[in-house]
Amino acid sequence: MRFVIVGGGPAGTQAATDAARFGAEVVLIERDIVGGAANLRDCIPSKAMIATGGAKSYLGRLEEIGLVDVAVNLDFDRLGKRIAGITERLSMAQEQILRSQNVQIVRGTGRLLGPHEVEATTDEGTSVFHADAIMLSTGSRPRIPDWVELDGDRVLTTRDAYPPKVLPEHLIVVGSGVTGVEFVHMFSSLGSKVTLIVSREQVLPSKDPEVAAVLENDFLRRGVHLLKGARAESVVRNGDEVTVTCDDGRVVTGSHALLAIGSIPNSEYLNLEAAGVESDTWGFIGINHHCQTNVAHIYAAGDLSGKLPLSSVAKMQGRKIAEHALIGHTVAHRHLDYDKAASAIFTEPEIADVGLAEADAFAEGRKIRVTKVPFASTPKALINNDPRGFVKIISDPATGVVLGGSIVGQHAAELISVIALAVTAGLKVTDIQESMLVHPSLGEALADAAD
Repeated sequence: MRFVIVGGGPAGTQAATDAARFGAEVVLIERDIVGGAANLRDCIPSKAMIATGGAKSYLGRLEEIGLVDVAVNLDFDRLGKRIAGITERLSMAQEQILRSQNVQIVRGTGRLLGPHEVEATTDEGTSVFHADAIMLSTGSRPRIPDWVELDGDRVLTTRDAYPPKVLPEHLIVVGSGVTGVEFVHMFSSLGSKVTLIVSREQVLPSKDPEVAAVLENDFLRRGVHLLKGARAESVVRNGDEVTVTCDDGRVVTGSHALLAIGSIPNSEYLNLEAAGVESDTWGFIGINHHCQTNVAHIYAAGDLSGKLPLSSVAKMQGRKIAEHALIGHTVAHRHLDYDKAASAIFTEPEIADVGLAEADAFAEGRKIRVTKVPFASTPKALINNDPRGFVKIISDPATGVVLGGSIVGQHAAELISVIALAVTAGLKVTDIQESMLVHPSLGEALADAAD
């Protein structure tokens, strides 16, 4: 069986690996970077910069734990080289794995010619591959409204900022979702003055208000200016200054502006109509619980599918697609439940959540039990000199089954894994409570919150 994959991001590489293991002849067509542009040119670089900013912030607090006269200087060029090195190393490692499994990697742009034919255009010309199964996973790119003229110098998208050419003196961030707040944290930690334009009345409008409040307080402590209830409608560069004008007449001028207002799918060049594959008005391709499009042997995954835009979700989709396409008739196929996907925001403090949210439960009139423990009562948090945040667990009051949870605080992205496992496996709060966790550790707060 020949399995052709268009797009070598987290979904594509995972599907290629699993399909090769199941015995398929796999062709992976990728026009940019194996590992995915959204992953290796957005997600990973941003976390590398956040790690540098976090270390700088931590060094600034060392006097509180008994260390004085500790100085640190930021080498922006060295930071850029480090990020490039991480990206290159991860991509090369992924390529080596694929080649060791005899996956044919084609450097080019893929498009459908029909239900069973995929054309790859490379520097050498074009090739056509017959496919028994096809997976489309071409990712997404930053959304750019028509009222912005990008220059990649002072007016930036996220992909121009890892890192930018110089450290911004005053960065104006447009967009207060996950990406936007990570940029606020990142650049304020590195020493930039930052203004965040918030179109709603809280940052992270889709998150628990209690969670958003902790982050807002940290932003204000850092000196971040929050412009709430304002929607940007114009970004204009004038020399070394950038001016952002909002719909309510407020104006902010800084040295740089960065747009973090969502993404759009890379589907316009796939020639979907040639195979009869349907997409919505935004270009997202609809899928069923097997990640199949309306054409049964053609699958879609990752950002292109319009589901949660998370690398972890994309990888799991790739795994499930390979299983369904190659051995679906021989094994029990467990469907993906996107409501149980854990996610994290790498600000300081970190934010992570999974499963049912408290606000959603109340909006639905659903009875829940909510237990919350602040890290201020956890010995390890005090030892680390960072008692900010809390652990919140949501459970069914009748059965004790864990339905969801959120964590705000140091290493939240790691700690949420325990609650994610409980949600996925249908464990009860007593299963967490009766686990004898390490003392002292931040994980103790999980058992305390389950009590």
